[in-house]
Amino acid sequence: MNENLFASFITPTMMGLPIVMLIIMFPSMLFPSMTRLVNNRLVSIQQWLIRMTAKQMMTIHNKKGQTWTLMLMSLIMFIGSTNLLGLLPHSFTPTTQLSMNLGMAIPLWAGTVILGFRHKTKASLAHFLPQGTPLPLIPMLVIIETISLFIQPMALAVRLTANITAGHLLIHLIGGATLALMNISMTTAFITFVILVLLTVLEFAVALIQAYVFTLLVSLYLHDNA
Repeated sequence: MNENLFASFITPTMMGLPIVMLIIMFPSMLFPSMTRLVNNRLVSIQQWLIRMTAKQMMTIHNKKGQTWTLMLMSLIMFIGSTNLLGLLPHSFTPTTQLSMNLGMAIPLWAGTVILGFRHKTKASLAHFLPQGTPLPLIPMLVIIETISLFIQPMALAVRLTANITAGHLLIHLIGGATLALMNISMTTAFITFVILVLLTVLEFAVALIQAYVFTLLVSLYLHDNA
């Protein structure tokens, strides 16, 4: 069990070629396009959830910030569906890879920062130096604020990677313990299985919450700069 603990995090290959791009593109097939005048219940529920999330997340933005609505909604749908698909047995979760999460976080963060420096130059520069700072502390505070600014995309990626990876490891460990306990005590194995089911339900919630948190933080960075 210990040898295969991290096997689910290895990038899958087919004939020696990585198939990560196919896996990343697969969630988009779960969201059907609107081709009918009257949609079915599944599409209607998806549209209702998207409208509710967009309304809650984009209310604080001005018109310039609201132009990011389509990209942010696509982002939360992609991360959420990818996390949920990763809970299926023998599947691969791209969001457990720090490189992929950094690939999402850095361009989005850089876009918000560049937008701020372009349209609100004085306000963006003012974030590096709070009002009323004593003169001797100015160099130190500028360095600290600069470091905190560049840590933001790393925090976004690490948060998502750590939460998804930790949940998968717990499910793997408890699942292996349940199988091992079946030969020792069925009562203990049943209790462990109940814990496994509850943890799986919790991971479904974590998968959606982490997608929302990632997108919400990008939205807040946009609000500070747009």
